[in-house]
Amino acid sequence: MILVTGGAGFIGSNVAAALAERGQQVAVCDRLRRGDKWRNLARVPLRELLAPESLLAWLAQETAQVDAVIHLGAITSTTEPDADLIVEVNFRLSQQLWRWCAAAGKRFIYASSAATYGDGTQGFDDDASPAALARLRPLNPYGWSKHLFDRWVAATLGQDAPRPQQWVGLKFFNVYGPNEYHKGAMRSVVAQKYPLAAADQPVTLFRSHRADVADGDQRRDFVYVRNCVEVMLWLLENPRVNGLFNLGSGQARSFAELAGALGSALGRTVRIEYVDAPPAVRAHYQYFTEARMQRLRQAGYSRAFTSLEDGVREYVQSYLARPDPYR
Repeated sequence: MILVTGGAGFIGSNVAAALAERGQQVAVCDRLRRGDKWRNLARVPLRELLAPESLLAWLAQETAQVDAVIHLGAITSTTEPDADLIVEVNFRLSQQLWRWCAAAGKRFIYASSAATYGDGTQGFDDDASPAALARLRPLNPYGWSKHLFDRWVAATLGQDAPRPQQWVGLKFFNVYGPNEYHKGAMRSVVAQKYPLAAADQPVTLFRSHRADVADGDQRRDFVYVRNCVEVMLWLLENPRVNGLFNLGSGQARSFAELAGALGSALGRTVRIEYVDAPPAVRAHYQYFTEARMQRLRQAGYSRAFTSLEDGVREYVQSYLARPDPYR
């Protein structure tokens, strides 16, 4: 059995569905709350669905049955103001699960984030050494909490303390795809702008506030969620692979290109209107992200990543444009 924390969320529900499709028994730990988040799991047969406060007791009871923990549960909002809550959920729970996996001899795959890189001035190299990690400066509490755990892992490994049978941290870049609908303002730009483009209304994008970057030429490493799932399945098939790895497409693309891909998927030209970014967003805005993927490739991962055009087309035509957009 594989436990997926955050398994009712965006990436987690895609992982849970893929595991179940392979015949794997899956347990999910998450909160569903009052919206439609439950629909992310509506098609997935589950061995167990746990509330977070029951997790550690359940693990103690089911130790022999659990083979691996895929830890994706977190507060992911980059605008969440409660730093104490973020630390409790994103850092301390991660420590507890690491220690449990180490003591029980289980495998541990966890979500870090490209937000750990801050404004990108230190580059996007997934160097897990303590010295390299110390140079990074995240811009918000979410990114800092993920960075805090990456650094804790590096220090723990340096002390030769007990470690999980397999450990992997994944620095997710800008993931998009089905089952992100509950995320509100944290949904991908594709999901947010699709209703406007589908209604043949102008798509709004943030104006650049840097003289050296044209409007719409702000760039991100957009990665389709199916590719992220494929990497995690490959890691489960390769238990000797350990480390901290970037998980993006490896190619930065502009928001204007993303709007063009959205229009192509809909068979029309998308009109773009540029608006000022709110001051709170502007203060911490990233103008460029691009994952260096060499370390994952050197570890043996050889599958190609979906192009922005192909990923947006599949997302639009197979999910967003359908009455039931869920995976």
